[in-house]
Amino acid sequence: MWQTERPIYLQIRDRIAAGIMDENFRVGEALPSVRALAAKEAVNPLTVSKAYQELQAAGLVEARRGLGLFVVAGAREQLVSDERRSFLTGDWPRIHAHVRRLGLSVEDLMASEDA
Repeated sequence: MWQTERPIYLQIRDRIAAGIMDENFRVGEALPSVRALAAKEAVNPLTVSKAYQELQAAGLVEARRGLGLFVVAGAREQLVSDERRSFLTGDWPRIHAHVRRLGLSVEDLMASEDA
């Protein structure tokens, strides 16, 4: 379930971010409470709180006093933009080099989608 090489709070942050990108959490929707998510994931509430602080510091969610954390307008677009940039500068060069080594064409790659 949890990757041992990465802190759990970062994995929780990434799951919530993916939920925002996948529109499981939409603009104006509340995130699960710290206690509810901690119980569901069987982690310490401080771990969830730290993940939520990261999301808030990134400007993806906002706290509403007494109500919880809510997804802000533009959060999805910001996350998608950041992920694209990260993919194109980090993952893609490695993947592209591997594709070239294997002699795969665009047609080969597109055909694999149907398989």
